[in-house]
Amino acid sequence: MFLGVSALLGWLIGIDTAGVGGIVTAIAVPTIAAAVVAVLSTQWLGNGPKVDLGLRWSWDDVAVGLITGLAGLLLTVPAALVYAWVVGPEGMSTAVGDVFGGLRTSWPVALLVTAVVVLVAPVCEEILYRGLLWRAVSKHVSNQWVVYLLTTVLFAFAHFELTRTPLLFVVALPLGLARLLTGRLTASIIAHQINNFLPGVALALMLTGVVPG
Repeated sequence: MFLGVSALLGWLIGIDTAGVGGIVTAIAVPTIAAAVVAVLSTQWLGNGPKVDLGLRWSWDDVAVGLITGLAGLLLTVPAALVYAWVVGPEGMSTAVGDVFGGLRTSWPVALLVTAVVVLVAPVCEEILYRGLLWRAVSKHVSNQWVVYLLTTVLFAFAHFELTRTPLLFVVALPLGLARLLTGRLTASIIAHQINNFLPGVALALMLTGVVPG
């Protein structure tokens, strides 16, 4: 679903010539579509999203997500700095950063982009990777620590950014840990949103011309 919708939108919009709005659509819609299909498939074919995906709200899980997300920054920020030193600035570029590179827009649109990156994308990605994929792997692997490591590796490779795959693996460790500790998605979603906050703000500053992009 993700790849199919991405290809369709790429053909319809034309990413090379699209403006900020078109690029936001091309980035957000495939991920949302894939997450919606994941939720509906558990409703129609399984036990529902609460059981199959761990998609259940809990304030306790919010606390766990905040703690693991903030603690994760203590791991991922130094890891990013070390990785940048090893591979250089070019190796640190992201797919999202590349497609928005050189574009400028107003603050309202930039904040919309930030909302997609910080709020929407983490929910959808967690439904897919720490929800659907986690459940699928758990059917064949009983050890949850092994499930944690396997889904973390697959998450890192699924971004199709091979240069950044080692760093994405490190970034995903606290996200999976939040899921492992609670058995639900709320914590991993919150942790993921915290992880995406700084890149989201940096993207908004780049799009508005506050910092060079």
